[in-house]
Amino acid sequence: MRKTLLFPLGALTGVCLTLLVSGPQGGLWAARAAAGADDAYSQLNLFGEVFERVKASYVEKPDNAKLIEGAITGMVTSLDPHSRYMNDKAWTEMQETTSGEFGGLGIEVTMEEGLVKVVSPIDETPASKAGIMSGDLISKIDGEAVQGMTLEQAVNKMKGPVDTQTKLTIVRKGADAPLDVAIKREIIHVRPVRFHVENGDIGYIRVTSFNEQTTDGLKKAIASISKDVPPEKLVGYVMDLRNNPGGLLDQAVSVSSAFLQRGEVVSTRGRNPEETQRFTAHGGDLTKGKPLVILVNGGSASASEIVAGALHDHKRATIIGTRSFGKGSVQTIIPLGAGNGALALTTARYYTPSGRSIQAQGIAPDIEILQDVPAELKGRMDTMAESQMRGHLQAADGTEQTGSQSYVPPEEKDDKALHTAYDFLHGQTANAVAAKPAPKGAVPN
Repeated sequence: MRKTLLFPLGALTGVCLTLLVSGPQGGLWAARAAAGADDAYSQLNLFGEVFERVKASYVEKPDNAKLIEGAITGMVTSLDPHSRYMNDKAWTEMQETTSGEFGGLGIEVTMEEGLVKVVSPIDETPASKAGIMSGDLISKIDGEAVQGMTLEQAVNKMKGPVDTQTKLTIVRKGADAPLDVAIKREIIHVRPVRFHVENGDIGYIRVTSFNEQTTDGLKKAIASISKDVPPEKLVGYVMDLRNNPGGLLDQAVSVSSAFLQRGEVVSTRGRNPEETQRFTAHGGDLTKGKPLVILVNGGSASASEIVAGALHDHKRATIIGTRSFGKGSVQTIIPLGAGNGALALTTARYYTPSGRSIQAQGIAPDIEILQDVPAELKGRMDTMAESQMRGHLQAADGTEQTGSQSYVPPEEKDDKALHTAYDFLHGQTANAVAAKPAPKGAVPN
């Protein structure tokens, strides 16, 4: 299975050519294809003319390679917010990121209206310790305006030698003026799974991202909790996916599989019916059917939504928190050969096992819990949803949902959603803002 990124991590590069051969009966098809080709060639002629004019008349002699790369980047990013072109350097950096260890500040970012937008700071990284928040807009890096940079250029500028410092100028909703934040770069070791035993009878598992180490980390967490707490005493598990921006599709499937005996986890549907793919659970339920609560919020995206949607549809988990982000599109990584980088192209939409599209809708919790946001942060912690991103793919049924609260209190004692999850596993009724019923019927296994 090709690894597929579920949330943007960088910009990508390239052209993918598919050869179609028409048989003897394909005359009409060939004529239509030829007409389409003629139109495409006329547009390519226009591109060639502009390219030559720029080369001949621009005030300074342009770099041909940069012109072509800029044209490819513009073409791909015009499709939707998640399709991207990576040159060879950016492609290498993306591979390092998904392997779980890389240098930098520790933030997942995307581009929003010309500025770099923070999707989520990664736990226990320099960005997180410096107070960078989901939804922050980075307007300057070391005093240089981000406006006009590509996402790749901005990300590269934030990277640098370990122990060197960079200064980010942050535009934060509700703040009176931009904030200057100095952050020291470190080697980022992304530990995607953390866990502990709560109250002697609940296994708490926090999944911060879906990289190549996530499933192994989850299995170790379940094994450790099972070893420390006798089966008759263990009342269940809480899996915390809040502000988890996503990652790799194969990891989302295998994480879901850790709680399912069998059945579909997710399906992807492309432009043509024959492109539909179904991914099923494998390996069996490692928790032996123990009750499971999943925490989500407005910063839970993509792989997080696949896991939450699958386990909810199979009636395997209760969802608590606020509506998730709503990124339900598939980005397939297409390497373009040595030195040419790769293309991350949106090729399909995700659907939960019951056939619900995630795109621009997200996963609604069974029990909605709003956190008490400190006065100084009020108005800043409603995250931007997929449906509010410029150029996003429309929801499959036309019904779209806006963003929801993404604030998680730094102190566990103040975390209402977490305490609701613990109370739920102990059989206590949740004091929810709103409760949504589970689907009427279970998904066939």
